[in-house]
Amino acid sequence: MSYIMVDIEADGPIPGDYSMISFGAVVVEPGLSRTFYGQLRPISENWIPQALAVSGFTREQTLEFPEPEAVMRDFAVWLRGISSDRLMFISDNNGFDWQFINWYFHHFTGANPFGFSSTNLGSLYKGLAKDTFVTFKHLRKTKHTHHPVDDAKGNAEALLTMKEELGLKIRL
Repeated sequence: MSYIMVDIEADGPIPGDYSMISFGAVVVEPGLSRTFYGQLRPISENWIPQALAVSGFTREQTLEFPEPEAVMRDFAVWLRGISSDRLMFISDNNGFDWQFINWYFHHFTGANPFGFSSTNLGSLYKGLAKDTFVTFKHLRKTKHTHHPVDDAKGNAEALLTMKEELGLKIRL
């Protein structure tokens, strides 16, 4: 099984009515050298300025991004090159990130290479620490910049630390 840490940026709270404008993915393995970055043209006229501002892009910039179908097909090809084994989607906020990736894959390619499951990094750490009030964010090394590759790398670093230093039993 290969774990793929994913982070997305969007211009609103839900896919379809709003748009995923960028995402990053990192294969969770030592070195964190295998990454994917996608920018996507908005699919909706709806957008929330404060949500978009988090990404650092303007609406005008996002309107010049590539068509989502091509980006999602490229992402699927990249994922197929990772492993013929099962791919596990994991993110800091999988309730948010997963809904966009899943919707975009099904809408634009007809299938999600991750299947129907995802894992939440924060919940995993809370279980490891046996404390629902703790956060894993101090385990990141890469600064959280809201560039999705940076954020996915920081989260992947945290997962590797959980495995290597905190005893999490996980096959990466």
